[in-house]
Amino acid sequence: MKNLLLYCFLFCSYAVFAQTKAGGLVIDEKGDPVPFANVLFKNSSEGTITNDDGSFYLQSSNSYDSLSISFVGFKSKTIPLKSDVNYDLKITLEEEASALDEVVIYQGKTSKKNNPAIDILKKIWENRRDNGVKKFAQYQYKKYEKQEFDLNTIDSALINSRVFNGMEFIFEQTDTNEVTGKTYLPIFINEAISRVYGDNNLNEEKEILLGNKNSGFSNNQTLIAFVKDLYAEYNIYDNYLKFFDKSFVSPLSTTGINVYNYVLADTAYVDNKWCYKIVYYPRRKNELTFKGDFWVNDTTWAIKKINMQVTKSANINWVKEIYIEQEYKVLNDSIFLITRDHFMSDFALNKKEESRGVYGKRTTLYDDYNFDIKKGKAFFNTKGNPYQEQVYNRDEEFWEQNRIEKLNEDERQVYDMLDTLKTVPAFKRLYNIGTILASGYVEFDGFDFGPIFSTFGYNDVEGIRFRAGGRTYFTRNDPWRIEGYTAYGFKDNKFKYGIAGKWLLDRKSRLIITGGNRRDVEQLGASLTNTNDVLGRSLASSALVTVGSNTSLTNINLSTFALELEPFKNFNIRVGGSYRTLEAASNQFSLAYYTNEARTKTASQIKQTEISTILSFSPGRKTTGYGVDRIVINDGDFAQLFLNYSVGLKDVINSDFEYERIQFFYRQPWQVGGLGVLTSTFEAGKTFGAVPLGLLNVVPGNQTLFSIFGTFPLLNFYEFVTDSYTSLHLEHNFNGRFFSRIPGLRDLNLREIVAIRGVVGDISEESQLLNASTSNPVLMAPSREPYWSWSVGVGNIFKVFRIDFHFRGNYFDNPDARSFGVTGAFGFYF
Repeated sequence: MKNLLLYCFLFCSYAVFAQTKAGGLVIDEKGDPVPFANVLFKNSSEGTITNDDGSFYLQSSNSYDSLSISFVGFKSKTIPLKSDVNYDLKITLEEEASALDEVVIYQGKTSKKNNPAIDILKKIWENRRDNGVKKFAQYQYKKYEKQEFDLNTIDSALINSRVFNGMEFIFEQTDTNEVTGKTYLPIFINEAISRVYGDNNLNEEKEILLGNKNSGFSNNQTLIAFVKDLYAEYNIYDNYLKFFDKSFVSPLSTTGINVYNYVLADTAYVDNKWCYKIVYYPRRKNELTFKGDFWVNDTTWAIKKINMQVTKSANINWVKEIYIEQEYKVLNDSIFLITRDHFMSDFALNKKEESRGVYGKRTTLYDDYNFDIKKGKAFFNTKGNPYQEQVYNRDEEFWEQNRIEKLNEDERQVYDMLDTLKTVPAFKRLYNIGTILASGYVEFDGFDFGPIFSTFGYNDVEGIRFRAGGRTYFTRNDPWRIEGYTAYGFKDNKFKYGIAGKWLLDRKSRLIITGGNRRDVEQLGASLTNTNDVLGRSLASSALVTVGSNTSLTNINLSTFALELEPFKNFNIRVGGSYRTLEAASNQFSLAYYTNEARTKTASQIKQTEISTILSFSPGRKTTGYGVDRIVINDGDFAQLFLNYSVGLKDVINSDFEYERIQFFYRQPWQVGGLGVLTSTFEAGKTFGAVPLGLLNVVPGNQTLFSIFGTFPLLNFYEFVTDSYTSLHLEHNFNGRFFSRIPGLRDLNLREIVAIRGVVGDISEESQLLNASTSNPVLMAPSREPYWSWSVGVGNIFKVFRIDFHFRGNYFDNPDARSFGVTGAFGFYF
């Protein structure tokens, strides 16, 4: 995503130091750490809970002279604080003699029976759907959201780093984080003010953005949307809370008693409401759980305040800390409405205490609630202009009047500092490097060169392949765009090219006209479902490392023209036409077909005109951008449905064949509670009419050593060919559910993956009779029984690598059949 990588480098603000700070380690008499112990400033409600390793840090703007430490089964202890700043404290707790039998219970697992904390938890379950705005038929409120990124662990080594030569002024002022105690400096801030309308009877909700601004990048909707999705909204009453593509078990979950220990720690009046304080912490390490506490009302059983902190041992990458606070106010003496939601995460390359990283913080405030004001169905269905320039250019008077919480001195400084920083040459260099790494393009004025990651490739026909390309790019909301490339193969000594253009005619309906032409060498059948993407190219066509040789490539000359329309959100209609010529790119491969009934004459080139209507629907997809191009910001996290009906027209522009084809594709990720994610992919299709090999549906094999989505990793190219097919892929990622319970493996944070794939299909006798190839390929379909294979894999190796081991289930007698194979993939995942 454009710009995001470089934000980890920058920036500054004023120092405001808390008056009391304390940090250290809590251990027992044997020297072992005491995790999840309560640490508070004495005679206050300000405190924290120790981490898995017994460490803690807390600070306050008030002055305190002592700490109070307690944990079930141990004697409470008070520690005097000798100064305002007290680091490296080492506190030893003594076991209570009368509670020795209880120590094992509470350090490991609290009792599920006769536990008053769990009795209270059950009351919360019974009443959780009767709280908040769900109590009313209609609701509306004002929402103010503030998102911030901060560079943390500032020290002299970082300040003197060559990276910041010419930008030393950004370190003149720093601050200290209240949760971790680390020195940090703000590098980016974004503010948004919205009005939210909802109708529980209609099950509709609509959010209207009134204003948005950020430090230096006010018109960058891509960055804004990415940050917003990174900290997606959640409901603490849900069983699972999703952050960073992972599902954490909520401490209020109905399955919580299986993964959390609960202790009734206190009772008190909170804003004139009698409440219970429940402390909770994980039963096991390495699971996606929290530690913390919450206050719950004794009559409505609604949460008044909750703190959640992810334990350091949780199986999540690049995130060292997650800290959440929510507060609620009472309406009409019984209804609890959220007023404040604070989310903080510490991004770092590793989880070592001294590692540097970036804080990501989101604070959302809610105010001006109104209820039972009907808006009607038409209000929620009305589609306005999706991009309004003035929303991103509000004056300071608007912000002063509409902010629910005013910016502090640190946050105000970010706006002025970044405006200055953007004029510094050293910053411009960092910005350019970050942009190239994030987008793959080198930016020029009105033109982007790239993508640079496609510069080199290899296949057995072209040999080493060199590619250069680019696109027009003036703003993120360009109504039109032209893209193109040229490539050269050093073995076949031929130039290839592709060029495409698109124009957004109407922004509301997203009416787009597209067209293009491509002449290239391609691996046909890289996927079952056709899209006629002019510039698309599968890794199968140019992978540098393969299993065996691949000469079954095709020279393709493809021209397309289409109209696209989005009548409602995430539902697209595309009507278009294409003309293509196909010819084998190697003398070791044949697309030849018979041209007469006697089967005495053949042709080696296919010429085909086709028109198609494509319907696609992606519920839950989130995009950014209001021009002809949009960027998907939650890739792979939503369902995808695709239906294609196409017709081949004979004798139109010398077209050879007449046929009809229908294809369906459905991909769906399923969150299976705490057991991970199951991804299912179903495809089916049928061609009516006789067609040659070049127009049949090739079951996508994979002869590379890389994992390619939607392919069968043990099939060779053209091993199976069909004109009717049904395919199913099932893959389940357990996200370390079982490895986390195996000593010696749990600390590696590996993730278990299992998959099974199957396809069944046939070729009509008419299509078989057209085929004039006698050796490569021999047409065969998985018709006598479904072809299937299964695999097991290990993900998150060194946080970036995944390896899969594949096993064929049948059709071992196929020529050159592979019964076992290994593929791998690199990727950055949380």
